[in-house]
Order: sequence, then C-alpha cells, then structure tokens
Amino acid sequence: MTVKVGVVGTSWWADAMYLPALKAHPQAEVVAICGRNPDKAHEIAERWGIPLVYTDYEAMIASGQIEAIIISTSNETHFPITMRAIEAGLHVLCEKPLGLNYGQAKVMAEAAAAKGVKHLTPFTYGYMPTARYLKELIHSGYIGQPYHLNLRYYAGYGRKGDYMWRFDQSKAGAGAVGDIGSHFMYLASLFYGAITGVYCQLGFTVPRPAVDPEGNSYPVADDQAIITLTFANGAQGVIHVSTLAYEDTPFGQTHQMEFHGSEGTLYSYTDWDKVQEVRGARVGEGAPRELPIPERIWNGVRHDTVHNTYKDIFRTQDFMARQFITAIAEGTELHPDFHDGTVIQRVIDAAVLSNREKRWVAVEEIQ
Repeated sequence: MTVKVGVVGTSWWADAMYLPALKAHPQAEVVAICGRNPDKAHEIAERWGIPLVYTDYEAMIASGQIEAIIISTSNETHFPITMRAIEAGLHVLCEKPLGLNYGQAKVMAEAAAAKGVKHLTPFTYGYMPTARYLKELIHSGYIGQPYHLNLRYYAGYGRKGDYMWRFDQSKAGAGAVGDIGSHFMYLASLFYGAITGVYCQLGFTVPRPAVDPEGNSYPVADDQAIITLTFANGAQGVIHVSTLAYEDTPFGQTHQMEFHGSEGTLYSYTDWDKVQEVRGARVGEGAPRELPIPERIWNGVRHDTVHNTYKDIFRTQDFMARQFITAIAEGTELHPDFHDGTVIQRVIDAAVLSNREKRWVAVEEIQ
C-alpha cells in the first residue's frame, strides 16, 4: 500500500527531516506541498520532485489527492488545519505543542479518535537513543523506586531579543515552557509516569520589540522557565528550560539529565556535538560509570556526531514521519499520539496558570 502525503509548511525542519524521511520510505508518496510563500514552496517542490504546490491548505485538503497530512507550521495554525484535515478523513501528524491550549488539544484528540484516523504528535527527543536507553533502564528497575529527576534544556535562540513568533503568545500559545519545555515534560512522563502537579516560574528576561513585523502589538511570551513537578508515583522533578543560554555547539543547545532512586543513580549528557552518553551506578557500585548504549538501540545509525544520529534516526529508522506512514499502511499503533500531546498540553497550561497565580497547580484543575 502506498500512502499519498501532503506536507503543510516549508521550514528548514520540513525540508531537512520530514521530506527526506518520506522520500526514503517505500510506502510513502509525497504528492503535495503547501506554503504561504509560493516561490519557496515551488523551490522545495522542485528539489524533492513534488508534483502539486499549494499556498492554501484548504485547497490541498479539498483536492482529494492526499490521504495523510503532515502539519509543520506555527502553533496557532495547528488547530484549524488539523480539524479540517480530520473532517476530510485524513490521517494527521501535527507538530507539538498540539494546540494553543488544552481545550484545543482535547478537541483535536477527540475528533481524531471519533473519525478513526491515525494521529501522531512527535516529541522528537523521545526517539533518541539516549532517551530510549534511559527509559529501558528506569523501567527495568536500575534506580529502583524513583525519587526525583532534574532535566535541563539549555538553548540560545532567544538571546538576541528580536521578534520571533515563538515569543508571541498569540501565535505560540506559550514561550519556552511550551516550545522546548513540552519536550522535557514528555520525557519526564516517559521516564516516571503521570505528572500530577506543577509549580512554575516563567522568565521574561530579554526585552523584545513591542510590535511584530506587521506593526501589531502582541503579548510577549516567556524566554525561560523553571518547572517543579510531582508524579503519581510519589517522585518529584525539576525541569529548567532556557532559550538564553550560551551553548557553543552545532545545535546551539545542550541536554542534561539526572535521575535518583532507591537503588541507584543515572546521568545523561548530550552536547549536540559529539557527546551523547548515559552514566550510572547502583547502590554499592561506587562512582557512576559510562553505560554504553546497546547496539540494538543504535540499530545502525551513525553516532560519530549527535547531528548524524539525529538525521539517521528520522530519515532511516521507523520513527516520526516514517513511523506515521508505516502505521497507516500496515494498521499499526502510533505513539506519541494526539492523546499524549493533549496530556502534555495540559501540563503546559498548568505551568502557565501556576506562574500567573503564583501557586501550586494540580494538573486536573485544567479543564
């Protein structure tokens, strides 16, 4: 079975990750691309041999030429494009965060389930070998009963203080807490289970323009966040995300993770250059030592650099876009799906409410 796919969005991400992955999948046929800038859309279409070019996603969906859609656009467009696609019976991959708020995400997940279409919200870092190995170790009891975790995502894309839609609440829904925070909220839940409560401090540190490029005023979103968590299993956690960190690596970011429990400790560090490692020690073993990621987890992907691992994971392995196509063609399950995306959206909303009201917020308060 061949799945006819349309892609909405002409960003570097769509060009570098989605299109190479789809083109390499034997069951995928990319038949349409949609972008607001017709010149850029035509340029990408020519480069990837895509026959149909649109500047209006409604027209692409209504064309009857596609069975599945990938939505790689700014956050405020996720809800309307997804809902229109589901209404048309299309399978949908939509970027995170799923909606501008929990209400939107919940409607999207319910609509997809009711229509019976395949749906995916790709939290990309959960696919990385370090994350998959950490999950395996934690769930197999390496640290015993989890006590707490500390996750730090340091990036630098907000340092300049210029206008970016990611710092425009009307377009992004939330700033760093939703953009990169959602990734680590997902990882935290992947490792330790359901998040039940949140206390959050958002930072609005670097001054930004009062108006957007069109001259309209906009609500400025956070550029850093510290989020304290409680889990259903009794563990605690801290997530620190920043767009203001100077990290001189090819990706301009680093990931640092620490896990402690009754039986041991795990550490992970990814410098987004050449280091992607897991270290650990069980009680009585002394200092933490490197725990080499098994070859079955690498599964043939390059790991000379983190960038090459990242590219190979999504271009050659059955993850993200390739996973989406396989699930449609073969009827297999997909995770993380819209329901998973909705769970994380609820935590984001709880964090935003916590900061606004300066109090602890139970996730179930978000309705």
